[in-house]
Amino acid sequence: MSPITLYLDEATQALVEQAAKAHGLSTSRWVAGIIRKYAAQEWPQDCLALAGRFADFPLHEDGASQRLSQHLNPPAAPTPPTQTANSPPPAG
Repeated sequence: MSPITLYLDEATQALVEQAAKAHGLSTSRWVAGIIRKYAAQEWPQDCLALAGRFADFPLHEDGASQRLSQHLNPPAAPTPPTQTANSPPPAG
């Protein structure tokens, strides 16, 4: 592991020490855990608050990826046959 230097005011230092002690960790391990937790990519809280708000939103377990793929890549519409000089005119 590589060392890192943090400059903390006394109150923040006390909070770090209290939290680390409460979790049975060294201050280094506690700070590393906090960094891993908050530096990892997370969804913003306002996005998380939307979870479950859309009754018709498909879920992965329900085959959502397949439906999304079908939605984004719909089957091509059939192309009408090309009329040649020897073919009869279209009915209609």
